[in-house]
Amino acid sequence: MNSFSSKHLIQHDATILLSSFAILTFLLPIGGKIDQFLIRPWINSAGQFYLNDNWYLNYWNHDIFKYVLIVIYACFLFLWILSFFIEKLKSQRFLYGYMFLMSSLSTALIGFIKSQSSHACPIHMLKNSSTGFIWDFSATDGQCFPGGHASTGFALISGFFVYRLSQHKRAKMFLMFGLGIGFILGWGQMMRGQHFLSHNLWTAWFIYAFNSVVFAVLAYKFPEKLSTSRNDHSYLNLSSDRLVNLFHRSKKHNPMQ
Repeated sequence: MNSFSSKHLIQHDATILLSSFAILTFLLPIGGKIDQFLIRPWINSAGQFYLNDNWYLNYWNHDIFKYVLIVIYACFLFLWILSFFIEKLKSQRFLYGYMFLMSSLSTALIGFIKSQSSHACPIHMLKNSSTGFIWDFSATDGQCFPGGHASTGFALISGFFVYRLSQHKRAKMFLMFGLGIGFILGWGQMMRGQHFLSHNLWTAWFIYAFNSVVFAVLAYKFPEKLSTSRNDHSYLNLSSDRLVNLFHRSKKHNPMQ
């Protein structure tokens, strides 16, 4: 992948980030009408999020799903360590380390932004009234933005940037799974009243932006590291020529022919 292609990808990222920033800011403001409309089905007539203590959402969506993803990220750290001892993994050492570091830093970044946020969680913004309930936006120390739990899933987007110059199918897989799993985790938190949709979408935006900046720097400084070829995994695959030779040899020694 030449520098022109890298430059094109960086420009593409900038376009996505700028357009999505405008959409989130002007069309989907935090706690706005769209947020309130989408979260309304999970509020009962008493003004309570009736699924907040739901066992499936608490145990599977919040705990188990998160731990499974943490194990996946830890596997990249394990592969990075093994690359110092197994020669066949050496060529992928940079990518393994890159993936683990960026996925970890992505979730850490969201955690830091969240700790500085004044936005409250939806469940703490509902107030009873004579007509049912109203939204109270007066909270100033909520620390509920952006969505922290969804970041565990959205961090898989890091793999899109890690492999986009060398293994396109794998890169797209990480992007699709990252967006899909992040959305699922975030929606589960919406059902519990822990986040608005906008909280989770901003999580995806921050993680994509962070990865875009790091990718741009690495593509400029270490392009050869990011362009590690799929051919470096040849020890896992038989070449087409070798397969043909094996096929002909098997036919030659087959007593049934």
